[in-house]
Amino acid sequence: MTHLPHQHDHKSQHISQHMPAAEGFQAAAQLFHQLGDGTRIRIFWILCHCEECVINLSAMMEMSSPAVSHHLRQLREAGLIISRREGKEVYYKASEEPAAAALHTMIEELLTISCPMENEA
Repeated sequence: MTHLPHQHDHKSQHISQHMPAAEGFQAAAQLFHQLGDGTRIRIFWILCHCEECVINLSAMMEMSSPAVSHHLRQLREAGLIISRREGKEVYYKASEEPAAAALHTMIEELLTISCPMENEA
């Protein structure tokens, strides 16, 4: 238990005693880092709504396949998406992990806040 040098109120001591480990905050920061890029957010959002291959994602994003693959690799390493192979084709979709679901919800909420006119249409 960490003893606080100044005892202003009981809340600070209680918060200090129940604060998650620094590693947990670092893991959260890593997830936010992955979504710190608008392109990755768009790709992740698409994959939360459907399973798709790189070629179709590239067309939807109006980007080259290697560029999309780069973002997919980062999302996969973060545990936010999964892939499956069918013949020569690889399909991607959002992971079923709680972190991916929470981030999807957060993105939807942020889109509602940042793009209110689009959601009224």
